[in-house]
Amino acid sequence: MSERPIIFSPAPYHILSYGTLLGTQVFHTFINSVASFKVLERPQFAILQRAVFPSYFGIQTVAPILLALTYPGTTRILKGIDAPSSLAGVFDSSNRWGVLLPLGTVLATGLVNLVYLLPETNKITALRRQQEKKDGKASYDAPPHSKDMAALNKKFGQLHGISSLLNLVTLAATVAYGFHLSYRLE
Repeated sequence: MSERPIIFSPAPYHILSYGTLLGTQVFHTFINSVASFKVLERPQFAILQRAVFPSYFGIQTVAPILLALTYPGTTRILKGIDAPSSLAGVFDSSNRWGVLLPLGTVLATGLVNLVYLLPETNKITALRRQQEKKDGKASYDAPPHSKDMAALNKKFGQLHGISSLLNLVTLAATVAYGFHLSYRLE
C-alpha cells in the first residue's frame, strides 16, 4: 500500500468520474427524460431537453477522458505482470478490450451527439417551429401535415433515433467498463 495520502492518488477521482458518468446516464435516460415527457407539455419538454443535452453529452465526452487520465494501474493482472496507470494503462495491450474499447466508445458516441447530432437536431427543431407558423399546425399534431413538415418530421425522427441509439450504446459501454473496473477491485 502506498504511503501517500489517498487524495493524491488517481483512484478516488477515477471512481467518482465513473459514478458520475453512469449515474448521469441512468438518471437522464430512464428517469428524468421519461418523467419530463409525461408531465410537461411538448414545447416545454423540448426547451428542457435543449437546455440539458449540452451538459449531458458534455459529461459523456469529458468523463472517459478523465477516466483514462485517472486509470488505476500498477495492479497485478496476472502473476508477475503489472498493468501501467493512466493513459499508458488504457493503451496497454492487456486493456484493449476491457478499457480502451468501452472508454473509446463512450468518448466517440458522446462526441458525435455533442458536436453533430445535437446541433443538427436543434436546426431541424427551429425549422419545424417556422413551418408550424406557416402551416398553423404543430409538428406533433395528428396528420395530415404539409409536405415540408412531413419531411422535417422524418428528418427529426432519424436524428433523434440515431442519437437515442448512440446514447444506449454509450450506456452499454459504460456498464461494460464498470465490469472491468469491478474485476480490478477483487
